[in-house]
Amino acid sequence: MSQPAPDAGHDPGRKTIVLTGASRGIGHATVQRFSDENWRIVTCSREDIPAHCKADPNWTHHIPTDLADPDSVQAFIRQANEILGDEPVHALVNNAAVSPKSAVKERLGCLNGDLAQWRKVYELNFFTPLALCRGFAAALGRAGRLEDADGKRAGAAIVNITSIAGHVIHPFAGSAYSTSKAGLSALTRELAVEFAQLGVRVNAVAPGEIETGMIGPEYEPLIPRIPMQRMGTPAEVAGAVFQLCNGDFSYVTGTEVFVTGGQHVY
Repeated sequence: MSQPAPDAGHDPGRKTIVLTGASRGIGHATVQRFSDENWRIVTCSREDIPAHCKADPNWTHHIPTDLADPDSVQAFIRQANEILGDEPVHALVNNAAVSPKSAVKERLGCLNGDLAQWRKVYELNFFTPLALCRGFAAALGRAGRLEDADGKRAGAAIVNITSIAGHVIHPFAGSAYSTSKAGLSALTRELAVEFAQLGVRVNAVAPGEIETGMIGPEYEPLIPRIPMQRMGTPAEVAGAVFQLCNGDFSYVTGTEVFVTGGQHVY
């Protein structure tokens, strides 16, 4: 386990977020946003976190995890819950995902690629978020029962990172990725109903074309299909995630926020 910086002691007023896929892109931007808001952050990803982030006093724990391996996921859940003890988790963000290519560098479609690869995509993109929701249900429920200074339930939140590709055909996403994200959208709605009794809201954020290291020149022709005529930034996705986790959105559950610059309306 990698611990970026010593925890500055237990602060009952500080909220805690658990986030997957934290080392780069949208996940890393989301960590930065929550750290700016003084949340305690517990993360996991296959890679270690960037060296310059290890001094962040809010990013207290990072656990290297293969999120495509169910045993590794369960080990992460155990370790994180041991770290948390009886403390609540106020937010869980299921960000990690994979969109692999076939042996001939094509995205996995219905007519190409080994079915075992499809199963790996679903394991990470669909079953891992489900396992994490189950694994942190008790800790989220502890936050869901807490009351704020006005005597109102503060609640807890789960945010699943889905995709515009789960709703429209995307030229670069591939069928395996797209259908796994569509499944995660449906799972979000089901989780919202079941977790409501715990005081936990469950929503999704569906990004469109976001400028990350995965975006290449082949994405440029998509920009004319975006009403805002530009790609989004990881920080803009992180902002939507944060808003879904704060008290201003305390009556919002079972919904999906499109961070696409309007691309999804076509």
